[in-house]
Amino acid sequence: MRDRDGENPREQFAALPWRRAEDGRVEVLLITSRETRRWIIPKGWGKPDEAPAAAAAREAFEETGVKGVVGDTPLGDYRYDKLLKDGRVQQVTVGVYALETTRERKSWPEKDLREKMWVAPDIAAGLVDEPELQALIAAFAP
Repeated sequence: MRDRDGENPREQFAALPWRRAEDGRVEVLLITSRETRRWIIPKGWGKPDEAPAAAAAREAFEETGVKGVVGDTPLGDYRYDKLLKDGRVQQVTVGVYALETTRERKSWPEKDLREKMWVAPDIAAGLVDEPELQALIAAFAP
């Protein structure tokens, strides 16, 4: 598959942080993107020699302040078009990993850049834009 400029799609890694509320219901964590303020899940580029699941966990901490247990197997993936600074559009494939949240810090690297909210998966699915991500979140059942 090629992007709109004829290059191969790039790959990012995302976490779907989740927890059980006091009443036992599952909640997932959404954040806003820095520029467009859309609701998304934490994601980003992997580092050299970094396992995909580790990259997803790192992005979750940097963008939301959560830490936890990340699965080794992705829940699935979704695609989106990323507008690059030079005006080109790059197609990106994002592998999504469940992250069972065990800690939530009060301070984290991108705290002042984003909003975050814990919601039920069916609500979260209705708030994100990408249809493939909507389906992954709607089907999530730990």
